[in-house]
Amino acid sequence: MFNIVLHEPRMPGNVGTIGRLAFALNCTLHLIKPYGFGDITEKEVRRAGLDYWFELDVREYESIEDFWEKNPFNDRHFFATTKTKQIYFESKFEVGDYFYFGREDAGLPQVILNKSLETCITIPMTNNARSLNLANSVSVVCYEALRQNFKDFK
Repeated sequence: MFNIVLHEPRMPGNVGTIGRLAFALNCTLHLIKPYGFGDITEKEVRRAGLDYWFELDVREYESIEDFWEKNPFNDRHFFATTKTKQIYFESKFEVGDYFYFGREDAGLPQVILNKSLETCITIPMTNNARSLNLANSVSVVCYEALRQNFKDFK
């Protein structure tokens, strides 16, 4: 359905939770190293992903360049960031789109955002919070993409 891209995730529980979401929505989960934890089979990842983890389409990459070599960049790659004013629900999403999310402690690096400032998206907040939890952010964007394309899955 969609492609969830996690750039250098730091918390195994978030990765497991996002993996469970990816399975529920039939998304591919792309994980770009280095991680802020050990191996992807770490206990916390498996526990949060439950038994869905082994049925999930999950792919690992050594770097963002490795990822782009295998998934050529185009205008269907969206970057979630607090550094833009373009709200996610104002974008038109399509089946097969790529949604990028950065590290829990730093977000996506500017060099990645610069790849396409036009496809940077943000989740609005009405208070002074710096950001949302990574797993929550992935859920918000993916379910909006599903809402926009739900007719294709009935």
